[in-house]
Amino acid sequence: MRKQVYNPFLPLNEYIPDGEPHVFGDRVYLYGSHDKEGGYTFCMQDYVVYSAPLDDLSDWRFEGVSYRADQDPDYPNPRFMYAPDCVQGNDGRYYLFYCLGGDYGYGGYSGAIKVAVSDRPQGPFEYHGTVHYKDGSIMMRYVCFDPAVMNDGGVIRVYYGTQYGYEEDKGQDNPEVLEIECGMFGRSKEEILSYPDSINGAIMLTLEDDMLTVKEEPHHIIPYKVKGTSFETHPFFEGSSIRKFNGKYYFIYSSWQNHELCYATSDHPDRDFVFGGTIVSNGDVGYKGRTLENKLNMTGTTHGSIVQIKDEYYVFFHRLTHKSDYSRQACAQQVFIKEDGSIDQVEFTSCGLNKGPLHGTGSYPAVICCNLTNGFMPHGCNTVYKLAFPNVTNSGDERFIGEVENNTLIGYKYFDFRSVSEIGVVARFENDENRVVFDGPVRIDERSEEDNVRLQARINESTESSHIDIFIAEDGEPVGRIDMDEGDASYEWKRYAAGVSIPDGVYPLFFRYYGSAKIQIRDIFLNSLEELG
Repeated sequence: MRKQVYNPFLPLNEYIPDGEPHVFGDRVYLYGSHDKEGGYTFCMQDYVVYSAPLDDLSDWRFEGVSYRADQDPDYPNPRFMYAPDCVQGNDGRYYLFYCLGGDYGYGGYSGAIKVAVSDRPQGPFEYHGTVHYKDGSIMMRYVCFDPAVMNDGGVIRVYYGTQYGYEEDKGQDNPEVLEIECGMFGRSKEEILSYPDSINGAIMLTLEDDMLTVKEEPHHIIPYKVKGTSFETHPFFEGSSIRKFNGKYYFIYSSWQNHELCYATSDHPDRDFVFGGTIVSNGDVGYKGRTLENKLNMTGTTHGSIVQIKDEYYVFFHRLTHKSDYSRQACAQQVFIKEDGSIDQVEFTSCGLNKGPLHGTGSYPAVICCNLTNGFMPHGCNTVYKLAFPNVTNSGDERFIGEVENNTLIGYKYFDFRSVSEIGVVARFENDENRVVFDGPVRIDERSEEDNVRLQARINESTESSHIDIFIAEDGEPVGRIDMDEGDASYEWKRYAAGVSIPDGVYPLFFRYYGSAKIQIRDIFLNSLEELG
């Protein structure tokens, strides 16, 4: 029997960002980076693979460790494996493409594209080699980062690169630009200036059937100068991914906004791509006109792609947890490709792959919320934040929403309400004993300083007694109130509930907390009249 599935759709202790889903045979396989729960930097763990049958996207199976970082001959310098992709070669074997990087991404722009191989899509993979030219020299043209790969009717195409705006703003030969790019990309001034176009940008090359030897020289596939082009407001940043649907090529990428997956389309795999739009934002920015100031989550790095499963399409992406960029969880949403090939932005929901709303009765982990905001949520920017704000976190094997403060909104989309008469939470008041404290190296990126100032300056006090208002619309009137007695606080988990009267139907469920003391929420529950009776 098909069970329910929600976002994040993998086990709650699993953190697989940068998802590249692929159908091989009768299963869909998810490849991605592998973050550590509560980690201090990107991609701290070895690659693993999950898969699901095409007819049941609720039944994800752990396929085991697919490839270890110490299998790479350059390990441990650097030692973290970044966003991979997998393709079936013309010989029927499976090839995993990846790049290495160090703490906080240092060195991630200065290495080569590596390849591992397996007889099975789930691995285990063995080291195969480094992408190189026919003379054996390592291919280092442009910035070898976030490789994506496709077998295009027998032609092996690799897409990669990153893009910053320094050159377009100040000129390629500007001394300040050269100094920044030399440090960032690990290249000499002479090499950076040797590019007739730019070292920045989205790049494609083709390979021989050995999956290592360059066949066609790398070149830009979209404009690296974005001003005056269709990419001007959503320029390519990183996270290259490539798909082909209905005879059209879709180049999927993370934009400079760094919270959204965008796409561009072309009738050709190597040129003439035109910006299409945003597919999904992990803060729902842009969805139905939502502004960045009103984002519904902490935003941060994104990377993912689309997969066709039978006649349906799904976008795989990730969300942020633990107040950082370093504990990212896989999420997915169904998307719809219209007759003209365009894709409308989809909403980030809790029901994801469920093919419909979640059951309107039962108990659910609180951390499947798709919206979590206090109105001052920061943007990740390669940072672990120490300042308090609501976040998905863990203490041992318990996972919960911590640092829930006055005026915090927590949202779940969507439930199929049927005779629901009681809604509640399993929660506790937060103190120094149960508060989660990050004990790893703390790095605050300079780009995050503005968010730090904003977080410190916010006024978030309440003289009201602690309670949670229940809504079935973000801006609607409360349908119930859950009272929480601070005077009875033992700082242990306790059930708090309220009676509600909600018409049958499909609605979101929002909780808004008010109180001067912070709380933590582990579970939410919805009961019907029959269950209470």
